[in-house]
Amino acid sequence: MTSLTTETPRTLPAISVDTALLILLSGAAGTVAFDLFGQALSPILGFANLAPVGLARSLLGSLGLPNAAPYGHLMHLFFVGLLAYPIGWLFIARPALARILPGLHWLPASALYGAALWVFAIGGITSIAGLPFFLNFTGITWVALVGHVIYGIAAASTAAYLARLQAR
Repeated sequence: MTSLTTETPRTLPAISVDTALLILLSGAAGTVAFDLFGQALSPILGFANLAPVGLARSLLGSLGLPNAAPYGHLMHLFFVGLLAYPIGWLFIARPALARILPGLHWLPASALYGAALWVFAIGGITSIAGLPFFLNFTGITWVALVGHVIYGIAAASTAAYLARLQAR
């Protein structure tokens, strides 16, 4: 079992082409997993359908920015899914968790990160976007929790796999 401290250098990742590719690939894996669960599997199972583009559009509109569907997709897919969330894992969450909980395996650490993303997105961004706090704890709230945890695990597992490949 690989812990965060044995897998993660004590320093932050170098700013390089390899790190940029790691960010994009881990973000892509996380985004695909999140959307597959939230927009396909969850509704098939009879649960809520996630609408992350709708949240992105609401946020853009509340900030006085263009909020047509293409802008919502760009914000959700590119800025959040491919860039912000994986950067948060590599440069903030992973190093912080390695210091706070040394020896913690990346799997529970990434699940914690996903739960923190859920608090940020559904607890914080919804409020800024003018939506109810945690969306009034309706079904979509809980599907979003599972989706964000799945995102965290998929993105971190991809990052861990790519780091192992690079270390060879």
